Amino acid sequence: MDSVFKALADPTRRLLLDRLREHNGQTLRELCERLDMARQSATQHLDILVRANLVTVVRRGRERFHYLNPVPIQEIDERWISGFDKPRLQMISAIKNQAEEYAMTTETVPNYVYVTYIRANAEHVWKALTDADLTARYWGHSNVSDWQPGSAWEHQRVDGSGIADVVGQVVEAEPPTRLVMTFEDPANPESSAEPSVVTFVVEPHQDIVRLTVTHEKLANAQAFADISDGWPAVLANLKSLLETGEVLPQAPWEMSRVDA
Repeated sequence: MDSVFKALADPTRRLLLDRLREHNGQTLRELCERLDMARQSATQHLDILVRANLVTVVRRGRERFHYLNPVPIQEIDERWISGFDKPRLQMISAIKNQAEEYAMTTETVPNYVYVTYIRANAEHVWKALTDADLTARYWGHSNVSDWQPGSAWEHQRVDGSGIADVVGQVVEAEPPTRLVMTFEDPANPESSAEPSVVTFVVEPHQDIVRLTVTHEKLANAQAFADISDGWPAVLANLKSLLETGEVLPQAPWEMSRVDA
């Protein structure tokens, strides 16, 4: 928490966060152009934001894209803000959320990026993402595929019906560090919307891994809101399973924002 407050104390770093909030997923060159800042200065400030976990770097080829990570801000809200005047703050937040949702209906829907750290090795995380029995435990659905590039995959219910609530195609599979796949709603096969794309990046470091989930090409603001609730819940359950051998006592996605 100290590193987060230190990072936020500098007006230049707050400006960098503002620019990423306006347009998430920028390269260093794009950030420097928008801020009229030397690359060296921007790099130093971004390094501090990355160490504070306020910014996540996603590599694609030679490019490094910078994304906001909302988790530390949420922790500040829970620890230092919500407890003081929660009802009034919730009302203000509701107004703010409505304004942001309206804004997103008239602008490009941003990509969603979430980062979590797990006490496990890369092979265990990969298996948790691709093994049908394990996904059934922490996700409530079985992810079924042979996980070869070009193959189909299904997010099947565990009630024995065989119904898939999400389907898609495996775009890339580089075990145990990178998995890319499309997400589509099989209930709407004639939709002209381009399927969204999810990328899992598993980065091992000694006894832990950093798991970065990027969800791109979202159809609209409602889709962004839905996955913003869904991914943190699913990944919290995955983390609990790998670190303790058990999922959380209750399904975290059943909690509403108000309950949280």
